[in-house]
Amino acid sequence: MKNNRLRELLNEGKPTIGVHQVASSPMITEVICNSGGFDYIELVGEYADWNLKDLSNFARAVEFYPEMSSMMKVEWEPRIFITGRALDAGIQNMLFTDCHSAEEVRQCIRAVRAETPEDGGVHGAGLRRNVGYIVEAGSEAWVQAQRDAVCAFMIEKKSAMDNLDEILDVEGVDMVQFGPGDYSITLGKGFAMDVGLLPEVEKAQKEMIEKALKKGVHPRVELGSFEAAQGFIDMGVRHFCIGWDVTAVHEWCKHNGTGLRNLLGKLK
Repeated sequence: MKNNRLRELLNEGKPTIGVHQVASSPMITEVICNSGGFDYIELVGEYADWNLKDLSNFARAVEFYPEMSSMMKVEWEPRIFITGRALDAGIQNMLFTDCHSAEEVRQCIRAVRAETPEDGGVHGAGLRRNVGYIVEAGSEAWVQAQRDAVCAFMIEKKSAMDNLDEILDVEGVDMVQFGPGDYSITLGKGFAMDVGLLPEVEKAQKEMIEKALKKGVHPRVELGSFEAAQGFIDMGVRHFCIGWDVTAVHEWCKHNGTGLRNLLGKLK
């Protein structure tokens, strides 16, 4: 079983930096890994177009880089199926969306953990890629790998904020991240990427971070650029996921394409 770099960094008390990948191409995965800027890549499965072979190819590409780890953002349904297949493809860590309560969080953790008496999970042994298909199927190393999987949760519903104390007390919750978009929607408010957070949304994010730190759960913050990190660092945040592959391409194309068009437009 490959070492889980994200888990190692958390156990060592060190900061972590992730990046979002929406395009399922392993070429993009390798380009990101070759940058040397990150500790792990989050495949944003909630938004990406992917199939089961894409999960294996994403995990396989990350494994070429020993200092990198992988994460899958798992949408609400069918979350148990996606979790099992992502882990068995070799993706090491999970970020769960849309939980409303502590019990729903427990269900997600059970989907990760092995179905042993000690772990109480529902994840059974399988002849899949993460165990070399036949080499370590059902082994103690495989069981430990499921224990080492980092379980992160989006706190993005008003009900999740209402139940935040209970969620943070659930055994196995490693990391939480505030989701301002969905949170705004559940308040009955609009949300736009290019507009600052509403005061009540910003207040909720601050509350989530403070409560998580107090309870010993790692808060993670999503950033568009590293310049926005300092305020969160001052609050005690040490874990970030920064940037999106699709955003980087869009901004480069818009900036350079428009710039060149403007230059050409000046010609007589």
